[in-house]
Amino acid sequence: MEASSARTAAAPRPRRPAVVRPFVTELRLSAFKSHRNATFALGPLTLFRGASGSGKSSVLQAYEVLARLAGGDGLDEALAPVAGGAPACVPHRARPDAQGRRGFRIGCTVEGPVGPVALDLAVQAEPDVRVVGERLTGAGRTLLSTALRDPGLPTVEAAWHTAGAVPVTRAPLPGDRLGTALLPLRVAGKTAGQRLVLDAAEQVVVALRSVFPCDPRPELMRAPVAARDGRLRSACDNVAAVLGRTGSECVIRHAALVSAADAGCRGPVEGVGVQGLDGGFVRAVLARGAGAATPLERLGDGELRYLALCLVLLTGPGVLAVDLAAEVLPALQTLTVLADGFDRCLDPVQARELLGLAARMCERGHIRLVGTVRGEAAEVAAEVPGASMVDLGA
Repeated sequence: MEASSARTAAAPRPRRPAVVRPFVTELRLSAFKSHRNATFALGPLTLFRGASGSGKSSVLQAYEVLARLAGGDGLDEALAPVAGGAPACVPHRARPDAQGRRGFRIGCTVEGPVGPVALDLAVQAEPDVRVVGERLTGAGRTLLSTALRDPGLPTVEAAWHTAGAVPVTRAPLPGDRLGTALLPLRVAGKTAGQRLVLDAAEQVVVALRSVFPCDPRPELMRAPVAARDGRLRSACDNVAAVLGRTGSECVIRHAALVSAADAGCRGPVEGVGVQGLDGGFVRAVLARGAGAATPLERLGDGELRYLALCLVLLTGPGVLAVDLAAEVLPALQTLTVLADGFDRCLDPVQARELLGLAARMCERGHIRLVGTVRGEAAEVAAEVPGASMVDLGA
């Protein structure tokens, strides 16, 4: 018995296979605003720097447009983050064709269980907004392609890989939607080819839907908010309610937030909490030890943005107002934060602390960050281990 027990104790435990979470590894701006034939590799922490007008914000806008389309938005809704809509996405001085049409082209590559899968999209912006071409490729073959055959119809002709008795299936798809996101409703999954198409489409959709655009607005963060408003919005205007929730849900992460606040806010911070107000409202406060607590509305813009971004990096999909793919387990999804002006209003100390926190959280693999930086913070970011810097120049 003892010998048997010894052999059992010494036997190695079977290793679980590594979880492969889909994530975007490359963004392509073939023709989008100021970018032409531009390809950007995206790591866990990718920061774009450059002078005003160099196209930093455009990169994040293209990413968000793809994310919204993958979430089921129509073109008009997906292009809402771009001031000026679809016409503003067309490269400057792009000439119309013989039919007076102008447009833009964007795409991405998603790594995941299927391997690298590429999505490329061509959108007509003038005279009317519509998809004119889409291509999904993976496993060495074209899995989906669409084309505009008749401008008089509100649809495009789609063809997807079947690999059955009929090698390709053809059908019309709406001209204002991302065809890849519609494939689960159209493909039966009966053949190996159909299952490959579905797996590739799911990989792309899951990676793109797991996106949280974040731009904290200090002018909106100072007002009391309803205590039950507990999912953080992109503007972080309901940060007080979220702090009330996270303070009791995860002691470890909340302690990390307090530590980050102490490092980046003026004066010592021993706690971050909320005070109840009449009518079911709350306001956030910083505990100062022996001194009086400081209400959040007393903080400067830089402190407010710093705290909000720390909160985003330290929490996750269950706290942030992000539309993840509900049919996929959270453990199989990686949240990507898009932060235009990541260092806006921050002093060098705050920027260094925030970038260090971002590097540590991205290294764990549950969160990725794509942001833009300027000025001194760009020099600080270049020294952060694990950060990929993309210099767009002047």
